[in-house]
Amino acid sequence: MAKPDILQVKQRFGIIGNNPELNRAIDIALQVAPTDMSVLITGESGVGKESFPQIIHNYSHRKHGSYIAVNCGSIPEGTIDSELFGHEKGSFTGATGERKGYFEVANGGTLFLDEVGELPLSTQARLLRVLETGEFIKVGSSKVEKTDVRVVAATNLDMISATKHGRFREDLYYRLNTVPIRIPCLRDRKEDIPLLFRKFASDCAEKYNMPPIVLTEAAKQTLKDYYWPGNIRQLKNITEQISVIEQARDITSEILKLYLPANEVGLIPISTKDHNDSKSFNNEREILYQVLFDMKKDMNDLKKIVHDIVAGNIQPSDISSSIKHNSESSLTPIIVSSERNTSLSTKEDMPAIVSSSKVDDSDIVEARDYEEETLSLQDVEKDMIIRALERHNGKRKNAAQDLKISERTLYRKIKEYNLENL
Repeated sequence: MAKPDILQVKQRFGIIGNNPELNRAIDIALQVAPTDMSVLITGESGVGKESFPQIIHNYSHRKHGSYIAVNCGSIPEGTIDSELFGHEKGSFTGATGERKGYFEVANGGTLFLDEVGELPLSTQARLLRVLETGEFIKVGSSKVEKTDVRVVAATNLDMISATKHGRFREDLYYRLNTVPIRIPCLRDRKEDIPLLFRKFASDCAEKYNMPPIVLTEAAKQTLKDYYWPGNIRQLKNITEQISVIEQARDITSEILKLYLPANEVGLIPISTKDHNDSKSFNNEREILYQVLFDMKKDMNDLKKIVHDIVAGNIQPSDISSSIKHNSESSLTPIIVSSERNTSLSTKEDMPAIVSSSKVDDSDIVEARDYEEETLSLQDVEKDMIIRALERHNGKRKNAAQDLKISERTLYRKIKEYNLENL
């Protein structure tokens, strides 16, 4: 039998697009169709994997036999074996009669197992036996039965990861994956997106007897830049929404953006411009400089406050007001503009907030020295507790009030610092 033309296959099964990866997938399906080899179709959810088992079946010698599509993810674990292999009467509660499974019904035809990665491990063992020997046993029976079924499976899972983590049998994976077919996601088929939109808009207009919507050039570009996590299924849904809801038939980029979700993970349009990496790096450098400046100011303020406490120049009750005053007068908020496109390459290019202070190696060394000094704050705390106890002649209740802490905390600190004798 002569190999059919890819364009004819697209027209017959309603496949839109000219992407090379898509054409390659169709070509592999046509080449493997005359054989009885198992096929595993992979790709993200919504890319249109369900069309390829039909292509394989209709261009095989089994085309006059049964074609049954089974969604393995929608069948409860307790009944999946019965659905696939059948059961005998009385084999379990509710089994009021004998039932044929899909492998028996599809004998001589093709069985499409969608979401095959969702099968429980016990069912995977049964499936492996059918693929290798063509034999199966019904639930509740001891009789071995034969079947001649071509199995085509599909999944949106990472099967390599699933086998490594024990969620899918490795031997079954390699048995199903005799011929792999990968369907490209929509964001890898950017040039096909306007074609698909036009097809869905035309179908919707015909279905609901209305003029079809048309995209402007800017809207087409917006459509291409979108991430499309739901792939073709999501594109079809959005096209139908716009067709029904919008009164205008010319769809601009602004109208289109109203229907593109922007508050979900992974839905941010992908930009491929190289200068963005440089911009991001420079912004990070600006932030780093500003953080160093503010850190130095904060450490200076903290060092001054600790020094005043030790020297007895301020009381503990004045600490919070002192910190607030110093922070309000010295700290500068970090403001980085997201629209700044200037690339920083020299010191003259630094923003005003950075150029107002001088940065050198000594600043970084001083910051490290301050970090080491903060490690002695326990000694400062101990000294404050001793002074408070001395001021109040060992009366712990009054000392706790002076330190603005609870008596329980003060007792714990006294025990921690071995100050029970004071």
